[in-house]
Amino acid sequence: MAQPAALPYRRYAGWAVAGAVALALAGGATAVALRGTPVEIVPVQAAPLVRTLQFSARVATVSRVDVGSTVTGRVAQVAAAEGAQVREGDLLVLLETAELQAALDQAIAAQQQAASRLAGLRSSGRSAAQAQLAQTQATLQTATAQLERARQLVAQGFYSPAQLDEARRAADVARAQQQGAQAQAEANADQGTDIAQAQAQLALAQAATAAARARLAQAQVRAPADARVLQRSVEPGQIVQPGKALLSLALAGPTQLVAQVDERFLEQLQPGQPAAVVADAFPGQRFAARVLSLAPAVNAQRGAIEVKLALAQQVPEFLREDMTLSVEVETARRDRALVLPLAVVRGAGPAADTASVLVVQDGRAQERRVRLGLRSLDAAEVLEGLAEGEAVLAGAAVQPGDRVRPRTAPGAGAAPSAPARSPDAGAALTNAMGR
Repeated sequence: MAQPAALPYRRYAGWAVAGAVALALAGGATAVALRGTPVEIVPVQAAPLVRTLQFSARVATVSRVDVGSTVTGRVAQVAAAEGAQVREGDLLVLLETAELQAALDQAIAAQQQAASRLAGLRSSGRSAAQAQLAQTQATLQTATAQLERARQLVAQGFYSPAQLDEARRAADVARAQQQGAQAQAEANADQGTDIAQAQAQLALAQAATAAARARLAQAQVRAPADARVLQRSVEPGQIVQPGKALLSLALAGPTQLVAQVDERFLEQLQPGQPAAVVADAFPGQRFAARVLSLAPAVNAQRGAIEVKLALAQQVPEFLREDMTLSVEVETARRDRALVLPLAVVRGAGPAADTASVLVVQDGRAQERRVRLGLRSLDAAEVLEGLAEGEAVLAGAAVQPGDRVRPRTAPGAGAAPSAPARSPDAGAALTNAMGR
């Protein structure tokens, strides 16, 4: 009978223990609430701050041209190979020239014939005309004298009127012959019509010769300037026509880098900014460049602006036309600035000049407005609102008015450093530009 009487005592004892545990937990929670939530703090420190912009680019020469033939013909020889360096005037492609050479020979023969005719008119032709003129003048004088004598004899009754008419006709014929010889002599003069006609025929023949010689020269496709052959699209025996590109040349000149950069970052870029470049195919060989120019217009379809960069050193031997590069441009620098991580700044939009941070005041989190300056991908310059040495709360879940217990974040005592350049700037571009 004694064992059943002990049961209620054990039940009450268990409840007492549970109540004591609950009171202890409640007291611990109250103590934690009174002491505040542990929150890491980040001190405001002065340090250098560098902002960079990373994007992809390609190698491009100042001028790139396609050359071809201006006449139709069959290719006899291709004298340039891809990658070859050529000088201005070097033969690149030669077409068959037999027909063109024959046309030139024919034009030269016609020119020589016209020149000979002109020379004949100026020498023997002119002499013959002068001799003919002298002869007709003598004949005219004789006929005129006979006509005058016939008039006298008719008046004296020795000649009949018929004989006077015959003498008059002879004088008229002689006068006509003299006028014709005079006209011929004038035509053979330096300003005469025959000479002018012969000169025109000679000029026409000379023009035909020049045209034939030009067509023959067009059968030789030559380099327009010092260049490097990028692409060859022709082989011997091929029929080519005007307008078809046979070779693609990169004209000699300074090598440039061309990039299409999102227009959102236009404000950050300006000529003269330094840049570090690395070829995707040669990631271990970094070289320097600078921003040369910005396009005056934005590509509406791509929402990007063309940026050209010039090399700041001798062109590396491994660079090739259209090679893909990764570029990192230093767009701004502060040698000494009050720097905060962007992670502790609240409401700092891409174009916002002001934001807020949480600081500790009387054991509670208090919001403070700050004015921001230069920003990089992970840090921001504080212009107003904080002083060097002040601490900012880093807890994202903390709200203004919460009681907090600050503690220094690991590594917070180290000064912020300039952003390290990634070996894969193309990947960084995706993060930086949101693409």
